Amino acid sequence: MTTPAASALPSIGAVVLSQGTRMAELIRCLDGLRSQVGIDLDILVVGNGWVPEGIGDGLRTLALAENLGIPEGRNVGAAAVRGELICFIDDDAWIDDPHLLARMAHAFTLRPEIGSVQPHVCDEHGTTMRRWVPRWRTSDPDRPGPGFTIAECIFVVRREAFDGVGGWPGHFFYGHEGIDLTWRLWDAGWEVFYAGNLTAHHPATSPARHAVFYRHNARNRVWVARRNLPAAIVPVYLAAWILITIVRLAREPRALVTWGRGFVEGWRTYPGQRRPMSWSTVRHLARLGHPPIV
Repeated sequence: MTTPAASALPSIGAVVLSQGTRMAELIRCLDGLRSQVGIDLDILVVGNGWVPEGIGDGLRTLALAENLGIPEGRNVGAAAVRGELICFIDDDAWIDDPHLLARMAHAFTLRPEIGSVQPHVCDEHGTTMRRWVPRWRTSDPDRPGPGFTIAECIFVVRREAFDGVGGWPGHFFYGHEGIDLTWRLWDAGWEVFYAGNLTAHHPATSPARHAVFYRHNARNRVWVARRNLPAAIVPVYLAAWILITIVRLAREPRALVTWGRGFVEGWRTYPGQRRPMSWSTVRHLARLGHPPIV
């Protein structure tokens, strides 16, 4: 929402990536964005292999000829949207607080070292899934603090920080791109902040509903380690995730086999440019209570 005094307001570009398969949810998402006050907001709907239509007037759209995957679709949107801050929001996520983005933007003003801010995410019943709380201790999702991954369904990132670390790893297509971006932000000297006192919403769905989930989960887990971790930590990190996955999928042998194939694929294929984090970043994350080994 742009006002006559927009030049004095925080500028945010909202990237909504959609394939046009969840129209009711998309409209709800856009209505929540349109309701935001206290910011200069540029909303861009990116059609990932879809021409955005039937979404109402006054919105900018960008149609991609094919589905480029989630991270690359977001990269395209980030390059086309205006704003010193960028809000990435899933088409099935929604905001019911008209002041949410202004409050998130205020965090960047108060603390220049902050590179990204993620709100507390819960579903329509108030349920918060463990994967939405970006730290090990998830029992108190209302508690703010440093974040060690990103729930990509909704968060805001400083454009300077996002561009400085190279944006999303576009070739990941789907899975663990939030870990990759988080590690790179921390290593570049930015703080990843979890604003547990601010709330947004997303359906409590299982990521395993996607056909590519187990394969990409494993392949990208290897890629994110090979790209970002010091060589000595890579086998420790991956060994931990092998054990975790075996325990989780012990009663799902087909899923475990698919995961194993994806793991091998991650070693046999190019993970993208390798820029291992410094040992000082490893120590810093360890001091904060979340060393990059799990």
